[in-house]
Amino acid sequence: MPEPPVVRVSLVYAEPERVFSVTLELPDGATVADAIDRSGIQTARPDIDIRADRVGIFSRKATRASRLRDGDRVEIYRPLKIDPKEARRRRAGKT
Repeated sequence: MPEPPVVRVSLVYAEPERVFSVTLELPDGATVADAIDRSGIQTARPDIDIRADRVGIFSRKATRASRLRDGDRVEIYRPLKIDPKEARRRRAGKT
């Protein structure tokens, strides 16, 4: 009997001082939510708030329902510490 098709993906959450990274094999048709659930990140890092608007695939926004393809990298993003427009104003000397 042939093996069911799978997709191999990685899931990454990075902080300045440490990185959570895992490679997963999921059934074909798996979603971002499936990868998050299977990765174990919520158990390993319960302090992380994994919100639907803070996930992506290869630096592009995605939803938890986005289907994965073989080789995808699921990314969980940290909240911004400062608004990017405000950071540019400060760098330019305008407060």
